Amino acid sequence: MTESSAVAPPRDEAHTGGRRRELAAATVGSVVESFDWNIYAVLAPYFAADLFGHGKHGFGGVLGAYVTFAVGFVARPVGSYLIGRLSDTRGRRFALSLGMAVIAVASLGIAAVPGERTIGAWAAVLAVLARVVQGLAFGGEAPSVAAYVTETAPPRHRFAFSSVSYGGIILGSLLSFGVLTLLIHTIGKSGLENGGWRWGFVVAALLGLAAVWVRRSAPESAEFHRARARAAAGRPPFLRMLREHRWAVLTVFLNTLGGTVGYYFALVYLPQYAAAYHVIDKEQAASFMTVVLGVVLVTMLLTGAAADRFGLLPVARIGFGLPIPLVGVLLVGLRQGWLPFQVVAVVLGMLVATVLGTLNVFTGLLFPTEVRAVGLGVVNAATIAAFGGTFPLLAEWLGDRHWLGVIPVYVTVCTAGPALALLTAVKVPSFAAAVRNTGTVTRSSPAST
Repeated sequence: MTESSAVAPPRDEAHTGGRRRELAAATVGSVVESFDWNIYAVLAPYFAADLFGHGKHGFGGVLGAYVTFAVGFVARPVGSYLIGRLSDTRGRRFALSLGMAVIAVASLGIAAVPGERTIGAWAAVLAVLARVVQGLAFGGEAPSVAAYVTETAPPRHRFAFSSVSYGGIILGSLLSFGVLTLLIHTIGKSGLENGGWRWGFVVAALLGLAAVWVRRSAPESAEFHRARARAAAGRPPFLRMLREHRWAVLTVFLNTLGGTVGYYFALVYLPQYAAAYHVIDKEQAASFMTVVLGVVLVTMLLTGAAADRFGLLPVARIGFGLPIPLVGVLLVGLRQGWLPFQVVAVVLGMLVATVLGTLNVFTGLLFPTEVRAVGLGVVNAATIAAFGGTFPLLAEWLGDRHWLGVIPVYVTVCTAGPALALLTAVKVPSFAAAVRNTGTVTRSSPAST
């Protein structure tokens, strides 16, 4: 970014076209991030043999594809630190554009990897490398978006902006299932397994390039400019920063734990889980997920609007608490045949949506502007890597050992995290001040300065 491009936009621009461009820049990147990441998960059963062989044990086949899915998450904390530092020093727009460009190139690389029958084990190696590169970029993407939205959203509509920007994640997932459905209906399952899966990653690369163009035209956060001037003397070392904000760290961990496990189970792995119990055909379940994701998106938007209207804490206490008693009941009902897949999928999706709808601003307000992207990002990425990225692999491993009954307990325990996060969030002085009296957040709150 040049010095001239780093000048804060005029106030009038920030309140007219700037606001729309800011929201578009955050949301379009979230769409691409989600699509690129999840198209791998939904296409894994179809390209597993092509890239990872037909091994019955070890890391062959679908299990090998899910191992690679999890490996990509290992790189996320590193990317959160590297790109988060760039975001906190060079600007939100620079970090968002850089990360999206890397994501697009890596997706194109996966589409071009020759099959295992052509180059042997190198097919798996190249796929792993591409996922690691994507993991680095994704690690910096989410916290930079959260920081950007927290700093640029209108004070009376912060959670509406939060729900729209995070709604891009749902749109990306919806698009990934939509592309899968389209490919199934056009070239069929055999066509997918014989190389048709590559088209999904070509679409991902093209979307990424479009997102880079949108982000390059967005204005920089004015709050970032003010924070950079205050931080000219230097930022605290990373470990000291985490110690100084330990309640914020714990809150981000708990909130992310529930959100990531709920997301990857309810919105990604659920068709596989239902198929394992012969409740529904896997392809039929995957097709229905487009309906579920549409319901999730609407629920997120309503949650954000409600948080702006009635306050964050009243809405969050209800929305974050409901999954604790309901998740286990829904999954037992699905397994026993008491509840149809369609009902369980929709309700689980709505429960996840209440957490995701406020996530960007909720977590963004926990750290000061000067260290917001790197502080939020590393904790968020490490939690996603440990619990979200490993979930499909864990579920597949449990299924191979006929222990799928453990999954409802595991998911229930994890989804209790956001409810606990409400208790730890009020330990953060700036966050507590922001929600005291009014129950919502204003631009003048200490958390935003």
